[in-house]
Amino acid sequence: MATTPLRSGNTSSSNRRRVASATIIGTTIEWYDFFIYSTAAALVFPKVFFEQAGPQVGALLAFASVGISFLFRPLGAFLAGHYGDKIGRRAMLVVTLILMGASTTLIGLLPTFNQIGVAAPLLLLLLRVLQGISAGGEWGGAVLMAVEHADPKHRARAGAFPQMGVPLGLLLATGVNALMTGVISPGAAFVEWGWRVPFLLSIVLIVVGYLVRRAVDESPVFQEMAATATRAKVPAVELFRKHGLLVIVAALVFAGNNAAGYMATGGFIPAYATSPAVGLGRTDVLLAVAYGAAVWMFFTWLAGELADKIGRKRTYLIGFGAQLVSVFPFFWMLDSGSLGLLYLGLTIFAVGLGLAYGPQAALYSEMFPASVRFSGVSISYALGAILGGAFAPMIATALVQATGNINSVAAYIAGMTVISLIAVALVRDRTGINLSPSNQMEQETGALVTSPQPEVARV
Repeated sequence: MATTPLRSGNTSSSNRRRVASATIIGTTIEWYDFFIYSTAAALVFPKVFFEQAGPQVGALLAFASVGISFLFRPLGAFLAGHYGDKIGRRAMLVVTLILMGASTTLIGLLPTFNQIGVAAPLLLLLLRVLQGISAGGEWGGAVLMAVEHADPKHRARAGAFPQMGVPLGLLLATGVNALMTGVISPGAAFVEWGWRVPFLLSIVLIVVGYLVRRAVDESPVFQEMAATATRAKVPAVELFRKHGLLVIVAALVFAGNNAAGYMATGGFIPAYATSPAVGLGRTDVLLAVAYGAAVWMFFTWLAGELADKIGRKRTYLIGFGAQLVSVFPFFWMLDSGSLGLLYLGLTIFAVGLGLAYGPQAALYSEMFPASVRFSGVSISYALGAILGGAFAPMIATALVQATGNINSVAAYIAGMTVISLIAVALVRDRTGINLSPSNQMEQETGALVTSPQPEVARV
C-alpha cells in the first residue's frame, strides 16, 4: 500500500541533535529527582519521617512510600497521553519537568516528624504522589520526541538517548549523595541536614531542563496529525477499546526490567549493603551504585545500536537472557560483604539490565498507532512500572526479613524476568514501520504474533 513518507525523514541533522540533547538532559533531570528519593528512603527517611514505627517497620514504610508514587503513574500517563496526543508532545514535556522539579524541591524543605508530627510523612507522601504523576507522563513524551524525529534506520539509537537518562539520573543522584555523605555532611550531619541538599539542587537543574526543552521543535508526527485532523477525541478510551491486550503485553515486557532496575541500582541495594548483615560503608555503597548506573547506561546505548542492526525483539531476548543468568550470582556477591564483589556483581547484572532497556523506546513507539501513541507508550510504561519496580524494594526487604536469605530476592527477580521473556516472545518485531498518521491502517494490527500481520509500510 502506498503511504505518505513520514516527515521525520526530512528532519535536519542539527534538529535531531537538539532533540537528542533535550530528551537526555530532561530525562536525566526527571530521574535524578526520582532517584534521590529512593536513596533517601533507604538511608534517611526511616529515621526522619518514620522513626516512631521502629527500624524494621520504618524501613518498610519508607520503601512503601517509594512504591506509592508508582500507583499514580497511570494517572500521569493518562493525562499526559491525552493532552500529548491532542496538543503536542513538547508542551507535556515542559509541564512534567516543572511538576517534578517543584515537588522535589519542596521535599527538601519539609519539616521532620519530630517537628510537626504525623503531618510530615503525610506531606512527604503527597509530594511523592506528584512525583509519580510527573514521571508517568514524562517518559512517553521524551521517547516520542526522540523516535518520531529520528531517521527510521536509526530509530532505536535515537530512542536510547531518553533511556540513557534514567541511569544518568541515577548516576547523578548517587554521585551527589556520595559527595554529601563522604565529604560535605558525613555521619550524623547527613541525617540532620545533608540529605536535603540533593533535593534543593533540583531547582537549578529544572531551569536548565526547561530552557533546553523549549528550544526543540514539535514532533513531526504530531504536526502531521494536527494538519490532517487525525487526532483521537479521547485517546485513552480508544486505546483500551482497540488495543487493551497490547497494553497489557507491553507492560509485562517492561515489568521484569523495571523490577531488576529498582532492585539493583535503586533503594534496596544501599539499604541492604549498609545493614549489619553486610556491613559496607554508606559512601562506598553509593559509589558502587553510581558505577553500576554507568555500566547500565553504556549497555543501554549499546542496545540502541544493536536493536537497529538485529531488531528490537532479538536485542530484548539477549538482554533478558543475560539478566536471568546473572540474577543469583549478583545477589550472592552482594551478600558476601566484599566491596570488590559488589562492583563485580553490579557489572554483570547491569549488562542485561541495559540490553533489555535500550530498545524499549523504539519497540513501544512501533507497537502503537499514531493517533493513540503517546497514550499507549505512557500507560504501558506506567503499568509496567507498577507491576515491576513499584514495590520491588519493599518486597525484597520483606522477603529478607521473613526468610533471612537473599536467595528469596534473587528468585523473585528471576521470576519477573521470565514473565517479561514470555511477553517479549508474544511481540512482533516491527522495526522500520512507517510511524506517520497516514500509515494508521497498518499500525492498527499486527503488533502481536497472535494477530494477523498486514502489509507493512517502511521508510
